[in-house]
Amino acid sequence: MADSDTPPTSGHLPDTVHEAVRPGTALLRLETTHSREGLLDGAWWPRSRDVGEELPALVSALTEHLGPISRVGLDASAWDGLPVRLVVDDRVVHIDSFPVGDDTVLITRGDRDHFSLLVVPPDTPQDAARAAMAQAVRADNVTQAGQILVDTGRRARD
Repeated sequence: MADSDTPPTSGHLPDTVHEAVRPGTALLRLETTHSREGLLDGAWWPRSRDVGEELPALVSALTEHLGPISRVGLDASAWDGLPVRLVVDDRVVHIDSFPVGDDTVLITRGDRDHFSLLVVPPDTPQDAARAAMAQAVRADNVTQAGQILVDTGRRARD
């Protein structure tokens, strides 16, 4: 490919759904689209419910593309041992406990820029996880995180 054929680097993540979705994957729309009209900004499929093991990789990936992440909001009942802060890449990230449900994580960049990610449960079969993540990152998605998991066969209706 000639230099003139190389697309300019925008610092944004691609607007596509990746085939190689596996536990530990963060599939994000965030700043990838020019509009944040969908209900969710992306999806994350952690390998476990251990925040100390899982969250640093997510925060590092987000920081690389968005800049420093200051806070993460999680439902304490859904995670094993929720600390009040973690140090990730030599930066303190505050962990807040919100009753957001185990299917959502709230990310804060700066003081007031919030992102909401679907959390695909760690034991989700690959096909169901791929479907849930694809739905969550659609720019026109208006479906709540929990309903996406129901619709994709991950969780029974309450």
